[in-house]
Amino acid sequence: MNVRTYELKLSTKGDNDTVDITDSVRHYVEKSGLNEGSVTIFVPGSTGAVTTIEYEPGVVTDLKEFLDRLIPSGSGYKHDQAWGDGNAHSHLKAALVGPSLSVPFSSGSLILGTWQQIVFLDFDNRSRSRRIMIQLVGE
Repeated sequence: MNVRTYELKLSTKGDNDTVDITDSVRHYVEKSGLNEGSVTIFVPGSTGAVTTIEYEPGVVTDLKEFLDRLIPSGSGYKHDQAWGDGNAHSHLKAALVGPSLSVPFSSGSLILGTWQQIVFLDFDNRSRSRRIMIQLVGE
């Protein structure tokens, strides 16, 4: 078994900014030289998340609007009262979606559905410089 770890850096806008990182993850799978295994995509931080969607404007907008209805900003959250930074909703959305995703690969290629892309979601209420860890385990 072999392990390869890479870091992807992004600049994001915040406010549910959705970034397609599929090509970057694919690049690291190819760079690793591994043929079979799985790749874990992990977001260090508590206001970002990673998942898969069909990355097209309608679904991106639908996801943003759904999460805004489910977890609206400015709803008297205890975190906002304690810290005054107004991003409690960001933490809650990130916790709901999750900080990591595992995707298998075979013959050096990601195993994704036809309309499935890997996306990073920045839920913070300001722009940020982000790190995303890409770790491959395989042979």
